[in-house]
Amino acid sequence: MNLQPLFRAEITLAAAQELGEAPHGRRRIIPITGGRVSGERVSGRVLPGGADWQVVRADGVAELDARYTIETADGALIYVANRGVRHGPAEVIRRLAAGEPVDPALYYMRTTPWFETGDARYGWLNRMVCVATGARRAAAVELEVFEVK
Repeated sequence: MNLQPLFRAEITLAAAQELGEAPHGRRRIIPITGGRVSGERVSGRVLPGGADWQVVRADGVAELDARYTIETADGALIYVANRGVRHGPAEVIRRLAAGEPVDPALYYMRTTPWFETGDARYGWLNRMVCVATGARRAAAVELEVFEVK
């Protein structure tokens, strides 16, 4: 098994909606406002209207559940469902929450994006498993997405 780069994404975000402590942890909804995707096989833009529905557990781990749409440069629409986790030392997570720049090597952010499209040109995305590394910025998330071969 090996990893082949699929694309890089910068996903822009609005301010988090903080719902407070809920039965499963601190609930947050972070609206997705747009972004860019660039890669040899997939490139285009992230459409506004998605969100990341997060739960921050009692142990400090953020469970990530982002759903959004990519519009490729040639007009295809691709639905993305991306689940994962982010965690790290309390001080690092505090700095991230404050919007400070933090080296992504100081925390763990990994996800498993799944794709769905009805466009035959990108039907191959419907049949693959991917993993991604992530970096949280003040108003964006950066992802490096890899196909598992």
